[in-house]
Amino acid sequence: MPDPDFPPPAGFLADGVNESMRPGTALLRLTTTHERRSILDGAWWPRSRNLTAELPGLISALTERLGPITRIGLDSAAWDEMPTRMTIDDRVVHIDVFSVGDDTALVTRGDQDHFSLLVVPPDTPPEAARAAMTEAVRTGNPKQAQQILIDTGTDQTRPSGPTTADGRRREDR
Repeated sequence: MPDPDFPPPAGFLADGVNESMRPGTALLRLTTTHERRSILDGAWWPRSRNLTAELPGLISALTERLGPITRIGLDSAAWDEMPTRMTIDDRVVHIDVFSVGDDTALVTRGDQDHFSLLVVPPDTPPEAARAAMTEAVRTGNPKQAQQILIDTGTDQTRPSGPTTADGRRREDR
C-alpha cells in the first residue's frame, strides 16, 4: 500500500476500499483503486447550490486524498453563482464553467490528471442520493452520470432555475 502521506502517482487513486468522507457539509465518495476502469471516479453530494460554501470542503477532502487540486469544471446551471477561481487552503483553484449539464465535476490534479465525479443534486432524498453514489463508484460501472441519476430516481430533482441560499426556487419577477 502506498505511503498515505504522499498522493499516488498521476492517473491513479490510492488502493483501498471505497471511502465516504464528509468535507464540511458535503458528502464525497471516491473509488480508490489504481485501475480506474469505470467512467466515474467518485460522487459528490453537496448540501446546497452555493458553490462558495460547498467547494472548499470538497477541494480540501480531495487534496487530502489525491494531492493538490488545481482546477475543477462544473455545470453552470447547477450552481447559483460561479466565481472563476477561489483560494482554498492557501491554493488557487481555477473554476471552469460548462454550459452543457452532464451531471459531473471534472477535477484536475496537477497539470493534466483528471478525475470525474458524479454530482448529486443537493435536494435529492437521502436514499436516492446513496443509491446514485453507490452506483457511481461501483467497479467497472459503464454508465454516464446522467443515466445513473435517471436510474436511481435522482434526476427528477434537477432544478429548472436558480435557487435561494436555503435551496428554494427563485421567482422571476
